[in-house]
Amino acid sequence: MRHRLIQWLRKWRPALIAFALAAFALSLVNASWIAPLPRGRLIVVADRGIAQPFDHERLDDSACTARRIRSDPDNVYIGNTLPSIYKAVTLGADAVAIQIQQTRDGQMVLFHGATLDCRTNGHGPVRDHTLAELKRLDVGYGYTPDGKTFPLRGRGIGFMPTVEEVLREVPMSRLIFGFESRDPSDADALVAAFRRAGVAIDDKYGFFGDPAVAKRMHALVPAAWVYDPDRAAVCRRDYARIGWTSLVPASCRNNTVIVPLDERWKMWGWPYRFFDRMAKANTKVVICAGYRHGIPSGLERPEQYGEVPAAFTGYLWVEDFYDMGPALRR
Repeated sequence: MRHRLIQWLRKWRPALIAFALAAFALSLVNASWIAPLPRGRLIVVADRGIAQPFDHERLDDSACTARRIRSDPDNVYIGNTLPSIYKAVTLGADAVAIQIQQTRDGQMVLFHGATLDCRTNGHGPVRDHTLAELKRLDVGYGYTPDGKTFPLRGRGIGFMPTVEEVLREVPMSRLIFGFESRDPSDADALVAAFRRAGVAIDDKYGFFGDPAVAKRMHALVPAAWVYDPDRAAVCRRDYARIGWTSLVPASCRNNTVIVPLDERWKMWGWPYRFFDRMAKANTKVVICAGYRHGIPSGLERPEQYGEVPAAFTGYLWVEDFYDMGPALRR
């Protein structure tokens, strides 16, 4: 038996040596420990400002998340409102992601969801109503943890802000605008809102949404950070396939890549070799917790901060900032 093993080793020795050398080279090419640390600073993004956390169990695209909130008498904030943005900044958010859409009279308002029925005492699509009509609504009307109690009802009357109001009230804040609609005209309406507010679109702002809307926004403001999640997903997929070669696929150049914490092991050279490659490709890195129904979801538990690389300087997407914000200060 020993004699056979020796013969086998002699026969396959060149192949084994070649395999070992290839494995060593592959490990060295993708070694994170010899990569330079990224420049810049971590940007923690509070999704919707301070919003009501909700139960994701058995959640589908048709579910009304306002009717699935977790009971917390201390959290009286309603996402996508000025008080929620103020509070997120106070708790340490470096940026706030807000959802926007167009009204019937061409204004841009902050509101999550295409229709009013889930969250408010209004009915029908947001874009079928004028700004004056939307300003009369209670944006906290529909929130309930049990279908019987409505802790935010009456607290959100007149609280649906316009983009202009947000730009004027929080002029120093970094904002990331998410288009709720697939209508490219929303990009034109947003640029018009910036113009009316007298605010230039600079590197404090980011924009994302449906490919058609993102394309139009990029055409209007070529220098702005604009991305669509579909294109970002292509980059992540392509890099997972060929990144081991040290090559950066074309889909990851001048783009944004969203990396879920539960898939970071797929990113060759994680973390710092990967970050260095993306920086050289002029691609921004966003870390989230995972994907639900094809949509990135932010971090929800303080212990998840421990899974984020210590020297990460990209965008960290946080969903439940009411609980996560104070954890940043510890």
